Order: sequence, then C-alpha cells, then structure tokens
Amino acid sequence: MAHTRIKICGITRVEDAQAAVACGVDALGLVFYERSPRAVTIGRATEIARVVPPFVSLVALFVNETRDVIERVLSAVPVDVLQFHGEETASFCEQFRRPWMKALRVRQGTDLASAYEDYRNARAVLLDSWQEGTPGGTGKTFDWSLAGNEPPLPMVLAGGLNPGNVGDAIGQLSPAAVDVSGGVEASPGIKDAEKIAQFVAAVRAA
Repeated sequence: MAHTRIKICGITRVEDAQAAVACGVDALGLVFYERSPRAVTIGRATEIARVVPPFVSLVALFVNETRDVIERVLSAVPVDVLQFHGEETASFCEQFRRPWMKALRVRQGTDLASAYEDYRNARAVLLDSWQEGTPGGTGKTFDWSLAGNEPPLPMVLAGGLNPGNVGDAIGQLSPAAVDVSGGVEASPGIKDAEKIAQFVAAVRAA
C-alpha cells in the first residue's frame, strides 16, 4: 500500500506546529476563515511558518474569500498549497499560481463524478462531511462508501477522523492523505501533542 500522507489542520500556535512536525506529519493547515475557531491572522501564520522546516508543506485554507485577501496572505506567508472550502469555481482556484485542492462536502446524492470533472486540474480533492452552514471542521464522519472506489484525482480524506478510526478509513479507501483537526485537539484550535502522536502512529500502522 502506498504511503499515506498526514495533514494536521487548524494550527493556531507555534508549539502545536512544532509538536506536529516532531511527530513526522507531512503538512500543516492554516485557516484563514474568520468564523472558524481555528482562524489565524497573517501575523500569527507568519510566526508559525518560521518554525516549519523544509519539506513540510504549509496549506492555506480559504472559504469563499476574495482574490485580494488571498493575494495578501500569499505575499506574507510562504504557502505551498491552497485549499478551497467554499463554492469557488475551478477558474478562481487556478489563478493564484499555486498547487491547490478543492474540498467537497459529501452526503447522499452528492455528484462526485461531476465535481471531479469540474476540478480536474486540482492537485487533489478533499472529501469532507456535509453539514448545513458549516464548510468544514464538523468533527463528523460521512458514509465512506459514498467516496467510490477509484477517484480520478488523489483523494484527501477528512471529516471526523481520530486515532481510533483513521486506520479503518485507510483500510477502506486507501486515500492519498488524511486530514485531521478536531480529532487531535484538547479544545477547538488547541492541539493535543499526545493525540497527534497517536494519530500518526495509527496511520503508520495502517
């Protein structure tokens, strides 16, 4: 089985970034969405970026944000990958000259085939749980059977993952990467170093 990459999203503190890096994660997510309890300012994101070593990717998450705001973030923070969690079109996502991935919120009836075609130039698609009025970070899993067997783009699996269920998720879907936020937290926006270590160990074991 291919190596499953690990992203810890919703990093808000330097010490949480350092703990995740020490555990060997592949990517850290910074949330630029003011309504999220895990939102960071450009200033805080810059502080976090300073402690991230080479070859650990910084992912910037946006939700229906304006081009000007995104450009402002990119001019100040060394972002490697963009993650779009709103209703952004493919043409909007493509304009920033960065690798990007599109989050798709999954529920019964979601037309993933059409979405894969619409966002075919994405580096990956991120499958998350659908919840009314909530673009992500729900802490809930979705019915993994709805993801299909062989998506045409690399799949990043999110939505309610934790050390106890991520092994089953990998066994069922073989995602290119897994993305966790609330499942490794002590409280919203505050990560738990021991939970991060447990999550990474569970992915490696799977």
